[in-house]
Amino acid sequence: MRRAFLCLVVCLGLAACSSGSVSPVAKKPAEDEVDSRPPTKPRDPRTRAKLHTELGAMYLQAGNLTVALEELSIAILTDPDYATAYSMRGLAAYRIRELQLADQDFRRALSIDGKDPEINNNYGWFLCQVGREKEALGHIQAAMTNPLYKTPEKAYLNAGSCYARIGDLATAEGYVQQSLRILPGNPQALLELANINYRKGDLELARQELGDLLRHNEPNAEALWLGVRIERALGNRSAEARYTSQLRRKFPLSPEAQELLKGKPE
Repeated sequence: MRRAFLCLVVCLGLAACSSGSVSPVAKKPAEDEVDSRPPTKPRDPRTRAKLHTELGAMYLQAGNLTVALEELSIAILTDPDYATAYSMRGLAAYRIRELQLADQDFRRALSIDGKDPEINNNYGWFLCQVGREKEALGHIQAAMTNPLYKTPEKAYLNAGSCYARIGDLATAEGYVQQSLRILPGNPQALLELANINYRKGDLELARQELGDLLRHNEPNAEALWLGVRIERALGNRSAEARYTSQLRRKFPLSPEAQELLKGKPE
C-alpha cells in the first residue's frame, strides 16, 4: 500500500488527462476575442491547489479514497507550500492505514503553518486515534483556544472523545456538552455523549440518548455497535439482536462488525 501511495504521488506529476469532449470542428476566434475570454483554469498555483484540495476533501468525505489522494497529491505538486493540502492528505492516508505517511503530512502542514486551528485539530484527532492522547490534547487545545477558529465545536468534541479514551469520563462529558452548546443537535456529539454514559454505567440514560438520536438520524456502524453493547448489558436480547442484524447487514466490513465477531462487549 505504501509503494502504491508513493507511486501515485510521483505519477501524478508526469501526466494529466481530460474527461471533456472536443468538437471536431472549432471556430477560430477573432484576434480581439482572444484576450477577453476567461482562462480555462486559474493561473496562480495557490488558487489551483485550493481547488484540488476542496475536491479532495469532497471525495474523502464520500469515501472515494483513491480519487481523494489523487486530488490532494495534485494540490501538493501544484503548490508545495500549501499547508491545508498536507493536512487533508494526512486524513486520507490515515483512512488507508498509512499511519507513518499520515503523520509526516500532518507535521509538514504544521511546519508551514503551526498556528492554523484546523490543522491542529485534525492532527490532534489523528494522534488520539493512534493512541497518542497526551500529544493529541495539546494540539486540540491549541485549536480550541484560537479565537479565529470558525468551528470550535469540532475541537471540543475531539477533546471529549480523547479524554473518554483515557478514561477521564467527567472531563470528557464536560467538553462534549460544551460542543453541543455551540452546535446543538450535532449527531456525532450526541453519540459521544451516549457512549460516555454507557461507559459510566448509566445504561438507561445511554439507551434513551441513543434512541433519540436514531429517531432523527440514519445509524452508522458506531451507533449500532453502541446499541448492541447497551442492550447486551441490560439483558435485552431481542433489542440486541436487532442492532446486531443491522450492523452485519449495513456495515459488514466495518471495525465495529469485526468487534461483533469477537463476541465481546468492548
